[in-house]
Amino acid sequence: MGERIQASICTDCWKDWLEHQTLLINHYGLDPRDKKSRSFLYEQIEKVLLGEGDAEQVDTSQEGSIQW
Repeated sequence: MGERIQASICTDCWKDWLEHQTLLINHYGLDPRDKKSRSFLYEQIEKVLLGEGDAEQVDTSQEGSIQW
């Protein structure tokens, strides 16, 4: 996946992704060491950066109430 990202994603897009990823991790309380959390983040990378899908929208009214 890393090679695909390097070959097709611009630096600014990568920076935007890192901000969005941080938002997802913090909002949902994801632990990147956890397999389920990583799967969710990889799915988002596939949709947002490498595909034509939409990013996971963060529902701020649910902050702190979603458990993984």
